[in-house]
Amino acid sequence: MTQSKEVIYQDVPKPKKTFGTRHYMTFMLFLGMANAYVMRTNMSVAIVSMVNHTAIEQKDEVMDDECPDSEHHNSETHQQDGAYMWSTSLQGYILASFFYGYVATQIPFGILAKRFGALRFLGYGMLINSVFAFLVPIAADKGGWIGLCIIRLIQGLGEGPIVPCTHALLAKWIPPNERSRMGAFVYAGAQFGTVVSMPLSGLLAEYNWPTIFYVFGGVGTVWCIFFLWTCREDPQTHETIDEDERKYIVQQLWGSAKMSSPPIPWKSVLTSLPFFAILLAHMAQNYGYETLMTELPTYMKQVLRFSIKENGVLSALPYLAMWIFSNIISFVADWMIESGRFSHTITRKIVNSIGQYGAAVCFVIASYTGCSRYLTVSILTLGLGLNGAIYSGFKINHLDITPRFAGILMAITNCTANFAGLLAPMAAGNIIDGKPTIAQWRIVFIIAAVVYFACATFYNIFANGERQKWDNPELDDQQYHTSKSNDNENGLKYRNNNTNVQETSH
Repeated sequence: MTQSKEVIYQDVPKPKKTFGTRHYMTFMLFLGMANAYVMRTNMSVAIVSMVNHTAIEQKDEVMDDECPDSEHHNSETHQQDGAYMWSTSLQGYILASFFYGYVATQIPFGILAKRFGALRFLGYGMLINSVFAFLVPIAADKGGWIGLCIIRLIQGLGEGPIVPCTHALLAKWIPPNERSRMGAFVYAGAQFGTVVSMPLSGLLAEYNWPTIFYVFGGVGTVWCIFFLWTCREDPQTHETIDEDERKYIVQQLWGSAKMSSPPIPWKSVLTSLPFFAILLAHMAQNYGYETLMTELPTYMKQVLRFSIKENGVLSALPYLAMWIFSNIISFVADWMIESGRFSHTITRKIVNSIGQYGAAVCFVIASYTGCSRYLTVSILTLGLGLNGAIYSGFKINHLDITPRFAGILMAITNCTANFAGLLAPMAAGNIIDGKPTIAQWRIVFIIAAVVYFACATFYNIFANGERQKWDNPELDDQQYHTSKSNDNENGLKYRNNNTNVQETSH
């Protein structure tokens, strides 16, 4: 008798429990992502208090006189000088040292997580990141800028597993019809962490800058302990999960919660257009995001004569908008899929278009707002808010096309995208070097818009929301029937090596 996959998946109803183990895992991953972004952004705030600005010989800043001075520009608050005489370029190396470590471990940890499991790499990696935060003040005091760079490099190495391992865990814990809202909630932790980190770091810096690293290092360490203590690699190895939730997740994920681990099909992956659609969308995202986040304060200072960093609320506003909208649109995306009116493919394309086309349009509009300070901030905040839709677009699409290899694919795209993100400030710097006019800045914003538009269009043509053949979904069908015929009376264990079950014909 022919039996479709849809019938198999409906054998076990959705658990009635409102907050299950999968929701707890999602919440812990959200806190982990927030902690990761706190660790990567707090140095940019702390270094302002660490440096002796008065003692540093600084060149006169190049300013544009197209726009008049604002009240904010004329009433800048005096910054208290720190103990270290680090030049602006040297500060750049210190800030960049973290990201060199972060990028270096993306792909290796993606491969290791696929082979040995993701949870411990994530937990212990973030523990290294958190513990070494306590050493930042000591390194700066005893080892100078070289010692500080080494500590920040090690922190970056520890944070490398956060994205690929988080993706691998989501692939094992979250059913397809819940991926949009669960995935968006987890990755929106990045914006939440930034919103918390920037103003709180500023307050701590006014008191004593080392407390930034002591406070956040302590918080991160506590999270790591609870994560490693209470979380598990998959539903199969979790001791206290309700059995109905365990079976529901297993069936909805086609057995991926206890899936086999075949070799990575590199040739199929590297010739897959859906994969390259995700890759280009990810690269465009990092380029546009870094253009806005790294260059907007400079634009406000050089051209509009107003520094957005002077106001903690305005500085965090774009992140807050992105966090809020990303969670709202994630529920819409899952509703589209659950309604049966939209496939995974169409849903991902529509939602991603909102995120990347919306940001592109706002970039273009902002480049023509002239000296309207608050209008410019509002337009770019709207653009980044709409950009939050990408978490339910390309960012979660890895899980659709390959639950087995989602972690390694995310490692590849995230690593490549981080290199693309590093190009953004370099390109902007060359364009506006010596001539920071509105016209030159318009070129910076329009380039970012074109990158968004081109890559989003490629994504809409070639992206796919269906599981790819090279992910070997037939192994899950075999495993499902094997496990079902060998379940014990409590249904607590699924065995994959006792019998050979003929795959159900279609």
